[in-house]
Amino acid sequence: MPRYVIERDLPEIGSAEREALREAAEKSNSVLAEMKAEQKNIQWEHSYVAGDKTFCIYLADEEALIQEHADRSGFPATEVTEVRRMIDPITAEDK
Repeated sequence: MPRYVIERDLPEIGSAEREALREAAEKSNSVLAEMKAEQKNIQWEHSYVAGDKTFCIYLADEEALIQEHADRSGFPATEVTEVRRMIDPITAEDK
């Protein structure tokens, strides 16, 4: 299943209290559960909060599901990029 990085512009997210982040995660999870019940294959892996943005990592059958989740949850998908490859320190050891 393709992996995506979703950049979301969310003013003041970087200074949000833990409760606000918990509520945002709860909303996202609720929409994901609804979509799963509709047989839509999408999964949230994790997100990074940086300044006024989040960078979210999702798995989904297609980009349209990412956009649908954004619309239904109210969290904008400012930019969606499909991950083509992943590298890490072990990559340097491949021969």
